[in-house]
Amino acid sequence: MNSLGGAAVPFVFLIDFELEKPLVFRIDEVDPGILLYNLDGITNHKGKPYGRPAPEHVSHPPDFEEYLVKFNRVKEEISLGNTYLLNLTCSTPVELSCSLRDIFDRSRARYRIWLKDEFVCFSPEIFVKISEGRIRAFPMKGTIDAGIPGAREIILEDVKETAEHYTIVDLIRNDLNSVAERVRVERFRYTETIETGGRKLLQVSSEIAGDLPGDYSARIGDIIYRLLPAGSVSGAPKKRTAEIIAAAEGEKRGYYCGIFGLFDGRNLDSCVLIRYIEDCGGRYRYRSGGGITSFSDPRSEYNEMKDKIYVPFV
Repeated sequence: MNSLGGAAVPFVFLIDFELEKPLVFRIDEVDPGILLYNLDGITNHKGKPYGRPAPEHVSHPPDFEEYLVKFNRVKEEISLGNTYLLNLTCSTPVELSCSLRDIFDRSRARYRIWLKDEFVCFSPEIFVKISEGRIRAFPMKGTIDAGIPGAREIILEDVKETAEHYTIVDLIRNDLNSVAERVRVERFRYTETIETGGRKLLQVSSEIAGDLPGDYSARIGDIIYRLLPAGSVSGAPKKRTAEIIAAAEGEKRGYYCGIFGLFDGRNLDSCVLIRYIEDCGGRYRYRSGGGITSFSDPRSEYNEMKDKIYVPFV
């Protein structure tokens, strides 16, 4: 990434949560039969995505008691002071009436990625953007059904969600301070509406920015790796929390909660790989979760995990 960035050669990159199997391709080397992407309109997909009935899916989430075992383990670590924000996720078997490639074609999201025989992702969450020497992050923390009367006021006044959002903003601000100067919060706790294929969710985000040195293109790989794993899908303190995640979830995340991005020779756009379905030998699993703090209620967190199991079909 540093070499390509220094030479102003456009490339895409895919980095897993555990940092064990990163992929980097020059733009002119990407095989659309293996990897498809659409990053906020920048795409290598030449097909026509619509014109057929929307495919169907049936999910089988883990039961509450199974979730509670993981939740209680995390709450114990919080009570011991080992973590104070942790993103806990679960795997949900799903039955699909289509292929993962079909879902890429038919879904609607700010970021869409398909990797053959691996996964499809339709993510609403930006990781970082770099343009004109400025790096910006947009952590998302706080979700509510937009159809609930007064949903925006409810989510913005919720004590648990507010504490969680303050924590993640502080974490991301510290992350950016390791690679940039003049780091500042430019927007705090603004809401966006996300289509879920049948209903809408309100998601709360913030915008944090910093100024990069003039030679940042030649150090683009170093910059990205110093920010990993993404704070919004790990927690704080980051290193110890990632260890607790591995123990509580009992399986590697792989590309789920990793990042995907594109560098055009000067500017960069990237996303966090959430809203994610993986191919497990012809069987499919949907990965979803949410942030746990000392204020978290297990039933509410369980319901949030289930609410995030959707495909935003058009």
